[in-house]
Amino acid sequence: MKKPAPVTLNHNPLLRRELPAWRARLVLVGLLAGSCALVARAAWLQGFNNEFLQAKGESRYARVIEVPATRGRITDRNGEVLAVSTPVRSIWAIPADARLSPADARALAALLDMDVAELNDRLVSARDFVYLRRQLAPEIAEKVAALKLPGIHQQQEYRRYYPGGETAAHILGFTGVEDRGQEGVELAYDRMLAGVPGSRRVIKDRRGQIVEDVESIRPPRDGDDLALSIDGRIQYLAYAALREAVRAHKAKAGAVVVLDARTGEVLALANAPTYNPNNRANLSGAQLRNRVITDTFEPGSTLKPFVAALAIDRGKFTADSPIDTEQGRLTIGRATIHDTSRHGMLTLAQVVQKSSNVGTVKVAMTFSPQEMWAFYDALGFGAPLGLGFPGEAAGRLRDPKTWRPIEQATMSYGHGLSVTLIQLARAYLVFARDGELLPVSLVRQAGPPKAGKQVISPQTARQMRAILEMAAAPGGTAPKAQIPGYRVAGKTGTAHKLEGGRYTDKYVSSFVGFAPVSAPRLIVAVMIDEPSAGQHYGGAVAAPVFARIAESALRALGVAPDAPLKPLQLARPAHAAGDTPAREAM
Repeated sequence: MKKPAPVTLNHNPLLRRELPAWRARLVLVGLLAGSCALVARAAWLQGFNNEFLQAKGESRYARVIEVPATRGRITDRNGEVLAVSTPVRSIWAIPADARLSPADARALAALLDMDVAELNDRLVSARDFVYLRRQLAPEIAEKVAALKLPGIHQQQEYRRYYPGGETAAHILGFTGVEDRGQEGVELAYDRMLAGVPGSRRVIKDRRGQIVEDVESIRPPRDGDDLALSIDGRIQYLAYAALREAVRAHKAKAGAVVVLDARTGEVLALANAPTYNPNNRANLSGAQLRNRVITDTFEPGSTLKPFVAALAIDRGKFTADSPIDTEQGRLTIGRATIHDTSRHGMLTLAQVVQKSSNVGTVKVAMTFSPQEMWAFYDALGFGAPLGLGFPGEAAGRLRDPKTWRPIEQATMSYGHGLSVTLIQLARAYLVFARDGELLPVSLVRQAGPPKAGKQVISPQTARQMRAILEMAAAPGGTAPKAQIPGYRVAGKTGTAHKLEGGRYTDKYVSSFVGFAPVSAPRLIVAVMIDEPSAGQHYGGAVAAPVFARIAESALRALGVAPDAPLKPLQLARPAHAAGDTPAREAM
C-alpha cells in the first residue's frame, strides 16, 4: 500500500484559501487613521496647546510658595513699641525622605527640645508634610541646618513679641502660631495688622530644596501699624498700683481704667490677675478676662452722684436742699433700706458726701421710672460702648415698665443693675466736661475729639464737681483719695456680690474720681473684687489706688497743681481727729 505524501506547512490547503480583499484594506485604513490621529495630537499638544505638557512638567519641579507678610506694629500714643513681629523659623519634614540614624535623631530632638520618641512618631507619619517645631529662634534653626539631615527643611515665619510683658496684656491680647490675632487689640484689628501674604514661583529638587528662584508672582503687603491711645508710662503705673492693691487686700481680682477727660481716650487699662503674652503656657480663662470691658458688676454708691445730678438738672433740688434721712432707715413695702451711719437732716450735697442710701432714695422717688431709665440710658448704661473689643459687655438695665418701687429705690444707689468699669468711667465724663459725654477710644485720636452729647447742663456739672470734691475730702467717704497739690473729686462704691440670685457677704469695692478739679484732666476708675484682708469699703480699698495712680500720672503728664501743698506730717497720735474716715453706705 502506497503511503500518502506528507503535508508541509507551505503546501497546507488552508493557506491556499484566499482572504477577502476588503479585510486587508480595512486594516490598512485603520492603521493609517490611528497614525494620523497620533500625529495630529502630537502637533496640537506641541504646537498649539503646550500648556498641558508644560503644567505636567512643572508639577514635577516647580512650586508656588507663600511669602509671609510682616504684621504691623502696635505702639502707644508716644510711639513706644508695644507689639512687634520678629522673624523666626519653622522646622518641617518630608517623612518619606527623613531617614535618620539614632544619633541624628537624638541630636535633632535635643535642638528642638523634643522627646526622641515623639520625633520618631512624626517622622513615620504617612503624610507628605509634617511640622516638627514652629517659631524656632534663628540661632537654633541654624544649628539644625548645620546637621544637614535628609528630609528636614525650614521656612521663615514671624512671631509676635510684647516688650512690656504682662503690663498691657489685656489690651494687646496675643497672636496664635500662624501670627493671627486671638485676643484683645490683636483680634479686634487683625485685618488691619495682618497684611496680605505674597507668593513666588521656585524650582525645587526631589528633596524639596529650593534650587532656583524663578519669579515673584505677588509681593507681600505688610500690615499697617496701629497707634493706641495708651500712654505706656501711665499704663505701667496703673498696673503696678493695681497689682499691689490686689495683693495687699487678698482680693480675687481687680481692674482699673484711666481716661483722658479732654478727649475720651483710654490712657491706661489694667487687670489682675494677668498673664505674660510672650509665654502663654498653662493659661486659664480667669487670666485672659479683660474685666474692665467684659465683666459687669453692680456699681453701688458710685451711681448716687447721677441721681443728684438729675435732681439738680431738672430743678427739683439744689445742692443745699434739705433731706430728712430719718436716722438711716426707710421702709418701702416690706423692705427696709439702711444707712451705715445715722444722720438726720442733710443737704443734697451732704447726701452724696456721706453716701446716704436713704437720702438718695428719697431724691430718686421724685422721678418716674421712665425718667430715671432715660437718664441712665443717656449715660450709656445698658449698651456696649462700641469699642470693637472682643467680648465687650453691655451691662444690664431693665425696661422701666418692670420696675417696682423697691427696685427703683435700690437702682438709685447702684443695686439691681450692672455696668462695666469702662462704662462707669465714661459716665463720669459728664462731671469732668461740663455735662458733655464723649465716645471712648482705644486708638489715638489725631485731631480734636469727636463730638459728644450734652447730658446735663454745664451749671449742673460744675455744682456736681464741687459736691464730689466734698465726697473725696475729709468728712466724706474717701479722704484717702487725696493727692498732695491737686484738688480731687470722686465717689466710692461698696456693693454686695450677687451669686445664684442672692446677695452674699462678698463685696466689690470701687472708686471713680477725677483731677484736678479746677480743670479735669484724668478720670480714674478702680474696682477691687472680693477684698478679704479685713477691709471692704471703697474708701479704704479702692480710693488709695486712685490716689497713687492719679498722682503719678498727673506729674508724668506735667499737669500743674491746683491746690497748695500741705506740710508733710510724718506721725500723729492714733486718736487724732479725722484719722478714721466716715464709713460709707453700700
